[in-house]
Amino acid sequence: MEIQEALQWTDRLLLKTTGKYLDSLQRAILEGAWQGKGYKDIADEYHCTSDHVRKSASDLWKLLSELLGEDVKKKNVRSLIENGIFSYHNDGVHIGNHINNVCSELYNEPKISTNPSSSSSESDTIPRQDLSQAPEYDRLHPRHDELTTLKQWIVSEHSRIITLTGLSGIGKTALARQLVEQIKDHFDRLLWCSQRKFPNLETLQNHISQFVATTATPQPSLLESLRTHRCFIILDDFQHSLTSGHFVESYRRDYQGYSQLIRELGTFSHQSCVLLLTWEHPPDIAALETETHHCKTLPVQGVPQLASQILRDRQLQDPKQWPELSQLFNHNPLWLNITASTIHELFNGSVQQFLSYPSLFLGDLEPILNRHYQRLSDSEKTLLHWLAQQNPPVTINQKPPNLLSNREFLKAVQSLKRRSLLDSSSHLTLQPVIRQYIRNLAECGDSN
Repeated sequence: MEIQEALQWTDRLLLKTTGKYLDSLQRAILEGAWQGKGYKDIADEYHCTSDHVRKSASDLWKLLSELLGEDVKKKNVRSLIENGIFSYHNDGVHIGNHINNVCSELYNEPKISTNPSSSSSESDTIPRQDLSQAPEYDRLHPRHDELTTLKQWIVSEHSRIITLTGLSGIGKTALARQLVEQIKDHFDRLLWCSQRKFPNLETLQNHISQFVATTATPQPSLLESLRTHRCFIILDDFQHSLTSGHFVESYRRDYQGYSQLIRELGTFSHQSCVLLLTWEHPPDIAALETETHHCKTLPVQGVPQLASQILRDRQLQDPKQWPELSQLFNHNPLWLNITASTIHELFNGSVQQFLSYPSLFLGDLEPILNRHYQRLSDSEKTLLHWLAQQNPPVTINQKPPNLLSNREFLKAVQSLKRRSLLDSSSHLTLQPVIRQYIRNLAECGDSN
């Protein structure tokens, strides 16, 4: 028997009895058990820990045991499901006292037609996914704590808007890809959009509405579409909707309606979730979080354990110096991968030699940092150049009188924090990479 038939049968069994489908990890566990794989192999393929798979498998076997009236284990789940399917195909004999009526219905339901002329109500029940604009990764390093938090917000608490913030390369997109794989079965519409692909808000809204409500005429509004279907919409590179060269406080002219749309998505009732991936935390999102628990933000940070794994994968020398290197680059996966290439190219793979160089060499990181810098207002640039010269770090009350006006100074501090260029401590602290980049600009005489 093919695994897909077993998955479909089990899916429909759970839907009839619990109102839920198998989630993506449960499907991976059942498929792995069907193929005789161990929990470690399943965990490696799913990019999670063996303990997490064992716990989820135990819960799944317990649930199936209750439904099938048999003691389901990894070693016998295949035979029990095959027996259940064959019994109802052949003679209708049930294998458990709990599901006689339920199982008999599994094969009496009308199948969804694949004919283009089928009714809209039938076609609208077909789960739809579009990840064509989502980046692909050869290898994803699991981020269990963040995934647990996000799944709690989305699946259990039904949050409507979630924002992942952080500098480029910190892992927002990779985290979102892992999240999609783990919760996609909770939604009947899944769409990944890159903000850079759409010239204005109207085009983006039409794209989402057309994807969600495939057959509706006239086209419903975006909010109506998100009410009609359980949707998970990912908006990547959200910072491109915000005005460049100013404080983080306003949208570009072609995206002026975003503020109202975000408020409607956060405060009006619907069954969907919108995930924003952004370098910069929009101010209306920050304000909305104070008004409703349906709107949440997760600042994505570098993870030392993942950074160590990256350095190990890149086969760098001097592992005792890896923690220092990782901390210098804020445990940022992209920054560390680029720096690892530099270390191989210029220092024969020696981390110790790289760290012994008189100044922190950024190399191919500078064009990436420049994209952040070019988005800043003049006041933010002025503040960064002053902070780069302060050692030790200063507090917010140590501003020189002639640096900026009091108002401009505080707005610049607030905006830089929303861009993840300043941390949230009581001191105005720059990451070593940012400090070195600003100092390099000063040496070149470039403050613009």
